[in-house]
Amino acid sequence: MNKPSSPAAPRVIESDICIVGNGAIAKTTALGLAQAGLSVALLCPPPAAPAAASADAGWDARVYALNHTAHNLLSSLKVWDALDAARVAPVDAMVIQGDGARAGGLSFDAYGAHAGTLAWILEDRNLGQALDAALKFARDVTLVHGRATALLRDDDGATVRLADGGCIRAQLVVGADGAESWVRGQCDIGLDYRGYGQSAIVTNFDCEKPHHGAAHQWFTGAEGIVALLPLPGNRVSLVWSAPDLLADRLREESAAQIAQRLAVYAADKLGALTPLQPELVRDFPLRLVRPHAMTSQRVALVGDAAHVVHPMAGHGMNLGFADVAQLMKTLGEREPQRGVGDARVLARYERARKEDVLLMQLTTDGLARLFDADIEPLRVVRNFGLNLLDKLPVLKRRLISHAMGK
Repeated sequence: MNKPSSPAAPRVIESDICIVGNGAIAKTTALGLAQAGLSVALLCPPPAAPAAASADAGWDARVYALNHTAHNLLSSLKVWDALDAARVAPVDAMVIQGDGARAGGLSFDAYGAHAGTLAWILEDRNLGQALDAALKFARDVTLVHGRATALLRDDDGATVRLADGGCIRAQLVVGADGAESWVRGQCDIGLDYRGYGQSAIVTNFDCEKPHHGAAHQWFTGAEGIVALLPLPGNRVSLVWSAPDLLADRLREESAAQIAQRLAVYAADKLGALTPLQPELVRDFPLRLVRPHAMTSQRVALVGDAAHVVHPMAGHGMNLGFADVAQLMKTLGEREPQRGVGDARVLARYERARKEDVLLMQLTTDGLARLFDADIEPLRVVRNFGLNLLDKLPVLKRRLISHAMGK
């Protein structure tokens, strides 16, 4: 059973690793490193008041498309089997459509990829509940509810000072605290930042026709990128990467009005769309955040603290889980004389993740630029490229294998 820290202050907590963050990546990192035999302090904000119980919690607007790397990691930590399986949808096919009168097209399916499924769609709430349940029984994990105020580092270790006067002393601090990472800011790690001039509009619908486990994506040009991801039953989750002017209009509309807009794309494949929860429409700005390093003295970054990419490929969370898996591997393979915060060990972690992260950053950023341009010559080129790629099975298999995390 984990050990909740005492509310009395000041207090000093000693552990091998201090993880700062409260999301799925932070919790997975804590579980993984604790199961590897390291003591972990997980620093997160005080818990919010529990929501009122409901017979039907509805469908979370925030969903993830997890690949095989994420699936394998969560399975190894005994988290996957703790998910509510009735709320997890396998993705058996991916259908991509270009724009314009001569729209190109590209499709993938699990059979062609020699896999049982391409990915899995699950809700943030479902994943969070499974991780919280696992943490309650995790050995060597101390949950620390508080706010960090300072990070001190030297050759002997790192100290995270807390607002209540206490502190956490560790050999390594892992920043898993999101795109606006406090840990990264304490390390003075520079970054490249660019807004895409788009926001992601997310909500869920019932669909008239069965989706057959297919994820659909439309590159529309002027209206951005529309993705409808399969949920269990005849339900789909919308992720619409809309230009800011259009996003402003969509924010003012109901889910029913958004469904009417989507009919031009989805009606022939999914039929009429009916909002699951008309009031549940969320949005968030899209941006590229590229820190100049994933490590610093006694610090390693994972997840959005280490990289933020365009969601068109749905791989932001998968990159984070791959970070966690690699950090676990690197720390587990270190020489006996080297501690978990050793500079050479952290350098190995950064080198191991550099190629995968850079490739995803370049791919998503390049595609976002290409499909954002509403210029006819570019429209012809990108549609030709989609059609050509669809006719090259060897290249298609290589691309989908990489996307699946294999």
